[in-house]
Amino acid sequence: MTFTTRPTLQGTFGMVSSTHWLASASAMAVLEDGGNAFDAAVAAGFVLQVVEPHLNGPAGEVPVILAPAGGPVRVLCGQGPAPRGATVEHYTSLGLELVPGTGPLAAAVPGAFDAWMTLLRDHGTREPADVLKYAIGYAEHGHPAVPGIGATVERVRELFETEWTTSAELYLPAGRSPAPGALLRNPVLAATWRRLLAEAEAAGRGREGRIEAARRVWREGFVAEALSDFAARPAMDTSGERHAGTLTGDDMASWSASYEEPVTYDWNGWTVCKAGPWSQGPVLLQQLALLADLPGSGPEYGTGEYLHTLIEASKLAFADREAWYGDAQGADTVPVEDLLSDAYTARRRALIGESASHELRPGSPGGRAPRLGAHATEAAEAAARAGDRAAGTGEPTVARDGATAGDTCHLDVVDRWGNMVSATPSGGWLQSNPVVPALGFPLGTRLQMAWLEPGLPNTLTPGRRPRTTLTPSLALRGGEPVLAFGTPGGDQQDQWQTHFLLAVALREPVRGGYDLQGAIDAPNWHHEGFPGSFWPRAMRPGAVTVESRAGEEAVRELRRRGHLVTVGGPWTEGRLCAVARDPETGVLSAAANPRGMQGYAVGR
Repeated sequence: MTFTTRPTLQGTFGMVSSTHWLASASAMAVLEDGGNAFDAAVAAGFVLQVVEPHLNGPAGEVPVILAPAGGPVRVLCGQGPAPRGATVEHYTSLGLELVPGTGPLAAAVPGAFDAWMTLLRDHGTREPADVLKYAIGYAEHGHPAVPGIGATVERVRELFETEWTTSAELYLPAGRSPAPGALLRNPVLAATWRRLLAEAEAAGRGREGRIEAARRVWREGFVAEALSDFAARPAMDTSGERHAGTLTGDDMASWSASYEEPVTYDWNGWTVCKAGPWSQGPVLLQQLALLADLPGSGPEYGTGEYLHTLIEASKLAFADREAWYGDAQGADTVPVEDLLSDAYTARRRALIGESASHELRPGSPGGRAPRLGAHATEAAEAAARAGDRAAGTGEPTVARDGATAGDTCHLDVVDRWGNMVSATPSGGWLQSNPVVPALGFPLGTRLQMAWLEPGLPNTLTPGRRPRTTLTPSLALRGGEPVLAFGTPGGDQQDQWQTHFLLAVALREPVRGGYDLQGAIDAPNWHHEGFPGSFWPRAMRPGAVTVESRAGEEAVRELRRRGHLVTVGGPWTEGRLCAVARDPETGVLSAAANPRGMQGYAVGR
């Protein structure tokens, strides 16, 4: 029997799992009020913007994977592209070699709001005011601040007080950062949402008309005007200089969220669905392809040999991400079919040896030569020369030197009708850009994930999406959606999710269903053998961090095989959420990550 921190919840009415209990409770309130999973997800998404402002915000982005009951699985892209003025030439003319990790130059077109409204319009049943009222209430009346908010503000205190003074007004009133448990209010954000709803109500007729009007207000009205005006103001960024951004009102008006087919892979009776290679989603599928033998002749689950096999497969998949993934078009289209083909995977699997590789080894799908940028190549060579055992940044949180990045949220919902949705909101963090005083939130920084070297799959290009780390997941069995899951964690997301899915698939079920909580609680790990997606794009060849609960024997075996192992705390790797549905019985399940004491599942 597996002992877990919490039970896997089960019921038949509805289940929600998210990275914050208030978002989960708000989504459940929508379900109780008769809304469906998509209404609930939209409500939770807006609540997360309020209660986890250090992890996402209104001007961030969100990819969504949805499975309407009886309908096909679709991906809804809420990742905005680079503005028209965001050319490589513009950035290099400023003396930059990388897109800054903060500031207006790093801002893509905000995508989250339009994606949430599109999901509500096409698959929900509620009015915009119905789903926004929870977020408005928490912004107006306050919510108990989680410790991460104040800790983040303290790390950027000097920046806020000397440069980003509009952020200090909100997050350092009277010089004090938000204390854990203290009520944190954002009345300006509440007023922004109230004004947007009022203008949409006046301009739109019928539910769909009001949703479309809300989208117009965001993309063409007072919100777009305030964001573009503020983007034009120079602000201090991680380059140590003040730069203005490139986002304009025309950029906001010309983009909208869109649907696309998921990339899928069949693995041992599971069909796993991910967003395309403009995300890192196919990395999970490549890892599954490389690990096709695990259920039969593979090493025993949880052993050092098992972890070694997973880590080495992950290194190969992430090397391919670096060489091949991006929002490529035309002749540069990413060769996903070749990357997932049996023949290519067999050649790649043969590279997994008895010892740890410290090299960045992308493959040649379809005979094509891999394209690695100079930064990636130089970083790998420099780290190899140094034997880089220095502590890495790990997750994309605030670095020790004060340079700012951010992290992510996640939510999953399944309802009694069988609708299922998985979404990973991020960006627009309080530490990403100065707060726009007229709106109560800052711009995002997703452009930092694009390269300034021409000719790469992820080269900064106007109108194209920067390759994102955001990567929700949805899995089917027998053609029926059965599992939605995901996690924060930047580059670690599809490492942690692969480990989770294997724990679900390879371990014994409980109470007639999947052991979701046991799979979430299982000791996790991550490696850093590729250029990071966040500024300053560092890598640590051979470096692996494992939770201490993995056990001394497993750690010894990894070190014997040449891994540079850092033993982390017992509950430091992975922050997964998951919901499930048994198509035969209609039983719903949910679980959430105990790490950080913030994520919760609810349901009945």
